[in-house]
Amino acid sequence: MLEKIREGSQGVIAKTILVLVILSFAFAGVSSYLGSSSEVPAATVNGQSISNAELDQAYQNERSRMEQQLGDMFATLAADDNYLANLKKSVLDRLVAQTLIEQAADKLGLQVSDAQIKQAIRSEPAFQVNGQFDNQRYLAILAQLGYQPNAFSEMMRQDLTSNQLITALVGSEFVLQGEAKQLAELQGQTRNIQYQVVDAEPFVKDVKVTEAQAEKFYQANQAQFMSLEKISLNYVDLNIADLAKHIKVTDAEAQKYYDEHQSAYKSAEKRLAAHILIAKGKDDAAEKAEADKIYQELKNGADFAKLAKEYSNDQFSAEHGGKLDWFEPGVMQPAFDKALFAIPAKGDISPVVKTDFGYHIIKLLDIQPGQTEPFDKVKDQIIAKLQQDKATDDFYQLQQKLADVSYEVPDTLKDAADAVGVKVQQTALFARNNPPAALSNPEVVKAAFSDQVLLSGMNSDVIELAPNHVVVVRVAKHINAGVLPFADVKADIMAQLTQEKANEMARDQAQRLMADIKDSKPIALIKQDNLARFSRDVDQAIVAKAFQMPAPSAKPTVDTVATAKGYAVVVLDKVNQAKDITPQMLDTLKQRLAAQYSQADYQAVVDNLKAKADIEFPAQAEAASANQ
Repeated sequence: MLEKIREGSQGVIAKTILVLVILSFAFAGVSSYLGSSSEVPAATVNGQSISNAELDQAYQNERSRMEQQLGDMFATLAADDNYLANLKKSVLDRLVAQTLIEQAADKLGLQVSDAQIKQAIRSEPAFQVNGQFDNQRYLAILAQLGYQPNAFSEMMRQDLTSNQLITALVGSEFVLQGEAKQLAELQGQTRNIQYQVVDAEPFVKDVKVTEAQAEKFYQANQAQFMSLEKISLNYVDLNIADLAKHIKVTDAEAQKYYDEHQSAYKSAEKRLAAHILIAKGKDDAAEKAEADKIYQELKNGADFAKLAKEYSNDQFSAEHGGKLDWFEPGVMQPAFDKALFAIPAKGDISPVVKTDFGYHIIKLLDIQPGQTEPFDKVKDQIIAKLQQDKATDDFYQLQQKLADVSYEVPDTLKDAADAVGVKVQQTALFARNNPPAALSNPEVVKAAFSDQVLLSGMNSDVIELAPNHVVVVRVAKHINAGVLPFADVKADIMAQLTQEKANEMARDQAQRLMADIKDSKPIALIKQDNLARFSRDVDQAIVAKAFQMPAPSAKPTVDTVATAKGYAVVVLDKVNQAKDITPQMLDTLKQRLAAQYSQADYQAVVDNLKAKADIEFPAQAEAASANQ
């Protein structure tokens, strides 16, 4: 949420930098606002601590972001403890950078006004409904996250203050028109070329590679033939989804369930509320007295909307006569909720109600009665639920049976599989960093290479792949890391050496063609005019070479280049200047360059602050000492 709450940021450049700085640390925890701890901090920055709780929360946020971005691939990466350690270190580095920026902003005396905080809250998309600020959504989100409005405002003040410095950095960078024009001319430049590809494949038949040559190459390049440690697993897979497929539920059972649980298929009554809030402060008695006074005025016939505008401390709803939103039971705080749904009729008001936010007087503006969904509309949903319920009962019984039998008979999975009515499955050989999709789970990989499974040859414990989906694994086959035998790689080596020699013959042929072209001998070439720098119509090696070659003078420029299939000779006839460079193109390039410059500026400032700062990592030092 907080990554979008920023002040003074203008344009794509500033937003890009702010997202990079803030994104991974939104809701990194409120421990730093609530007090101190005696635990060893993860880091100290100029005496200011970054707690392990803050680091863990930021780390979990980053993991969640990467899981959403990478999907199943992240599970494979997460199986590597070194990868996760490096990820956590990078998160801590960014927390340190964030703290340095906050300290620098404070040192510069940057401040944010109450009005700026209010505007930031109103413009935050997380607090909006249909593009408009919604006060009840704002209060509900704060309550859900455990924030008091005052504490949240102070946290916002710190974030916005830091963002002033970041905005100043990213907003001060600029790109000259000439820079953008020069880049546009380079990118838009085209070239007229001629080329001929010399395919290596026809030369393969003329190459002879002996076993002795292959053996010599193998001995000299054994590092190329190292094999990773690999393992094949037998496993028993117990999944509630598979159990549910085989459970039958009749229409009669579904009808009976519907009749007994009609309340579950009735939409809740909704009530439209307004309120007058006397916010919680330091003098509870005075606040209660003020609320009682307003309540009495209302009982005497005063206009609710008028008093809300005059007295309510909830300024956002006060502007609309205290009007809030439609609420179902259980949405608001219990005291507020109970009072709202106890009001007998539209237009009536509640007595004074106390919540964590202060004292409320609630008015009922309107009511939407609840409705019951017909059986035919919810029958499939009920059948699926009954299947799931029955499968759940079966699953937990079978899961316990799987755990018991796999433990009691640890040298085979057959008994455990028979006990739960499934078959033992087997994977192909796989390395630690490339598990099969069915078992692509960090806990499975850890178990597979553990002492219990790998060294002792026993069944693993029950491992949860997902809710109501578990497996037990054991080793089927294991291959240690090491140099592959020559016999296993001989064919590949001979094929590699054959291809290399064929490529050399193709290169020699290309160089002879280049010499003939320079001597003005007639050679059949493929002509390609106006070749663009990012063209995909021509082999990319040829395109890259064409734009590396110097512009021709009296004679064309000629060179050769290796391609995926052999070699090619390339003739550069002419360099064509860019055409149709529009103002829009220049603006886009200026934005891109400015973003790159701004990112470099930001990193340079952080590096400079780090160089001057006193930064320590006590938790890491303590862990290192404990391991010695």
